[in-house]
Parts: sequence; structure tokens; C-alpha cells
Amino acid sequence: MLVVGSGGREHALAWALSRSSDVEELHAAPGNPGIAALAHCHPVRVDDQAALVSLARELRIDLVVVGPEAPLVAGLADELRRRGISVFGPSAAAARIEGSKAFAKEVLEAARVPTARLLPVARPPCVVKADGLAAGKGAWVCRTREELDAALRSAERLGQPFHVEELLEGAELSLFAVAAGETAVALPPARDYKRAGDGDSGPNTGGMGSFSPLPDVPDSAAPEILEAVHLPVLRELARRGAPFQGLLYAGLISTAEGLQVIEFNCRFGDPETQSLLPRLESDLLPLLAGELGEPPRVSPRAAVTVVLASAAYPEGGDSGTPIEGVAEAEAAGALVFHAGTALHDGRLVTNGGRILDVVGLGETVAAARTAAYAAAGRIQFAGMRYRTDIAADA
Repeated sequence: MLVVGSGGREHALAWALSRSSDVEELHAAPGNPGIAALAHCHPVRVDDQAALVSLARELRIDLVVVGPEAPLVAGLADELRRRGISVFGPSAAAARIEGSKAFAKEVLEAARVPTARLLPVARPPCVVKADGLAAGKGAWVCRTREELDAALRSAERLGQPFHVEELLEGAELSLFAVAAGETAVALPPARDYKRAGDGDSGPNTGGMGSFSPLPDVPDSAAPEILEAVHLPVLRELARRGAPFQGLLYAGLISTAEGLQVIEFNCRFGDPETQSLLPRLESDLLPLLAGELGEPPRVSPRAAVTVVLASAAYPEGGDSGTPIEGVAEAEAAGALVFHAGTALHDGRLVTNGGRILDVVGLGETVAAARTAAYAAAGRIQFAGMRYRTDIAADA
């Protein structure tokens, strides 16, 4: 097996796959120091399609699992399938559900799935959204004219189309569906925290933490949401000649009018994956291989993920700063997934914006939260910061 990517999501995927008795050899490209403890890492960039295809052929890989969205939108899955290599990830045509917000709106309208209305005139309250990929930083919630003006300037700087839509109010959640054409099974709901600071303050990020299960949307609600949201979209994509094979991730909001779609993504979410996979009791590999006859078995225990970030994130990152305490955090019972790390002369150092994902487990969300923050407190690097309110509202 080959996992493509180098972040915390890919470390979580490698961790889950390494526990499968059917995985004989695990490889990653490019991987990271955490993944290297579980798999053979190869210095191949995620945007180098030719090199990734060549690596998969050379290693005789049975299944490629693509973590990030950018290579999927660029057609990596198509190129692998053309060469006869099995891959977990959608075609470029199906990945447009994330790669173009305008396309996603068209699909949602055709599938009659509720979503925010587009606004002909930009006035607050509203949300400004970039049409293409923006690493989780292409949406701006605007409640004032000043916020709207700043958002429009930021969107213009991205150099891609954008639109303005109504601001939906309510609790957000994520629901992942493993899909094969018009068939799918759901993982439990999770919730992530996108803003940089406590109390949902500051700019949007790629995600500062997550937890599962949710107090307001139980695991048992997943099949109903799947039926109402994901399956109509899968049928519409198939009707358009773009059947979806991979992970269809719905970002949802619970409004007074019911659940509505904020966005769709074409891959495992980060950092929700880090909270969901530790709850999975059934083998991940058969799911990724397309065996969708029954829903996955999930533990009732809770998981809370706290992201440890560099001081400059999300505007910038950090590299080369020594990291201490990871072994101590793991010895305390936490899972620590590497998101932006490197080895320098055998020493673990920072190498990104989000550096580590610390996952606490417990019988309740409160217990998992306590475990996550206790473990996070054992880790140190200069400039380290994290939100202190992940899962506090649960």
C-alpha cells in the first residue's frame, strides 16, 4: 500500500492501515518522521504525478491512498487508474466537487440538497468563498462591512473566481462517506474548529482541533444524513458521467430549517480524520478497497484532537525549531500524529504551520479532552500555540 501525503491526516491513515493484518508492506510519499515509524517513506512530492505513478509501479502497489485534495483535483487518480493501479480517490471530474465551489453548487441544486443561497449583491452578513482550492483558508465570514471589505480584498489576492452567499447560523459538523459510485457507507459525525483562536476568533485555518462523537448529532444519525445528503450527490455525479470513488466529505450546518451543506470535499478531512480513525473498530483497508456491504464498526469511546501550531500560523510556518516531549505525551496514552515535522541530525524539528496533532481518548468527550490537553502540555517547542477550547462546548 502507498499513502500519498505528509501531514497529520496521512499519519492517521498510515497508523490505521498499519493495524490491518492484510497490509503486508506500507509505503508513503513523501511521508514524515511519524509515518516513517510505520512505513517506508519515499522522497516524492505529492504534485509529481509521473514520479508517483513510477513509484507505485516499481513497488507493485496494490492500492494507493491519496490524502491531499490538490493531487486529486489535478487528476492523480486518473493517471494511476490508466496504468492499472488501484487507487482510493476520485477522478479529476468527480473531485471538482471540491475543486470548484460553483460546480458544487450546480450539483447540489440538481440533486435538491439544501445549501446556502448565492447573493447577487455583497452585503453583510454573508460568506465570501473562493471558487478553487485554498488549503482551508478560502472562506471569510463577514458580519460587518469592514469584515466584508477585508474579505473581498483577500479573495481578490488569491487570483481566482469567488462568490458571495448567505451566512447560515448553527452548529457545524462533518460527515465522511466512503463511496463507490452510487453506493456509500458513513463514518460517525465529527466537529472541527477552523478559526485560529479561542472562541472562534481570528482567521480561518486548515483546522485547529476536532472531536467525535457529538452531543447534538449522535453516531446513529449518520445513515439518515448519508441518505439525505451524500447519496443524492453521488447519483447526480454519476448521472454527469463522473462517478465518485473515494471519500466524499460533507461540511454541514444544523440550521433552524434543518441540515444544510456548507461545502463538499473529495478526501478525508484534517483534523477530523485524526479523531475518527481511533474510534474505528473494523479494519480500514476493506473500506478503502471498496467493500461497502455494511457500515464500519465504531467504538462508543470519544476522541479529541488538539492541533499544536507554530506562532505564525496560518499566515506562515516555522522550520528547524527543536520539538521536545512527544515520547512523554505518547507514554501518557495519547496518540501524536505528525503534521509538520522533520528530522535534522536525528532530532525532531518543526517544518510547517500545523506541527503536531495530539489525540486524547476516553469514555466520554470530557475524559478525552482532559487526556488530550494533558498530553499537549508535555510537548514543547518555541512559539508553540494551540486553542484551549477544543470540545469545551461538548
